[in-house]
Amino acid sequence: MASLAYQLARQLQQLSVLVVDDDPDMRKVARSLLQVCGVTKIHEAKDGISGLEAICTLLPDIVILDWEMPSLNGADFVRIVRSPGKFPLPAVPIIMLTGHSERTRIVEAVQVGVHEYLLKPISSTALLARIVTILAKPRPMIQRGEYYGPEPRKLAAYKPEFDPGFGTLAFV
Repeated sequence: MASLAYQLARQLQQLSVLVVDDDPDMRKVARSLLQVCGVTKIHEAKDGISGLEAICTLLPDIVILDWEMPSLNGADFVRIVRSPGKFPLPAVPIIMLTGHSERTRIVEAVQVGVHEYLLKPISSTALLARIVTILAKPRPMIQRGEYYGPEPRKLAAYKPEFDPGFGTLAFV
């Protein structure tokens, strides 16, 4: 068991993460949380355009992306990245980090090819769980019609009786 924890800690330490958010305070929070998780190679981009450029030059292992940004929002950013043959790193795992909890936003994020979806405010535990999911259970990238992205999980349940205003989605 200790060797598994050691392997995970080593993997996190070698991970390169790009944080794309127009809010400098949120970038700072994300950086701090990533450091708590053991990630040491953290890069930042202040908007979607510089985030696209950073992916091309830095080749990060994971991108953490805000939804609301000027000029290029998170969903449009993902659409550009998920363009095989046009974008150099279309399979990079993307974690959408947003304050939008509406089910329609979650569905849109899945439809554009986001790997994971996290609501602000976040904790290091929640962030680490999403990163571990990406590392330990990588989903193959698929092309289905217009969609290119991670193979969607099967939606197990939507339980409106547990809905605290935004719904509880369970994936398998």
